[in-house]
Amino acid sequence: MTTATLERPLAAAAADEASDARSLDLQFATAEEMHEGLDNAVATLIETAKDAACGILVTRLRPGRFTVAVDASVPFGETYEAIAA
Repeated sequence: MTTATLERPLAAAAADEASDARSLDLQFATAEEMHEGLDNAVATLIETAKDAACGILVTRLRPGRFTVAVDASVPFGETYEAIAA
C-alpha cells in the first residue's frame, strides 16, 4: 500500500495547487515501492525547489514512512537524507 498526502501553506491554496506542494508524506509496504516512490516524490518537488532556490530533504520517520520536503537548510540543487529521532 502506498499513500501520499500533499501539504501546502494556506496562502497557496488559491494559487496553482500542483506547483505549490512543498512537502509529501509517504508510506510504503515494500522496498520496491519505497525506491520508486521516493524517486517520484523528489522528481515532483524539483520545480518547487528551483523556484524557492533551495534543496530537498528526505526524512525517514519510521520504517516505510517518509517525508520529502523542499527545505531552505538544504543547498540549492542538492537532496539530503535524514532519520527522525
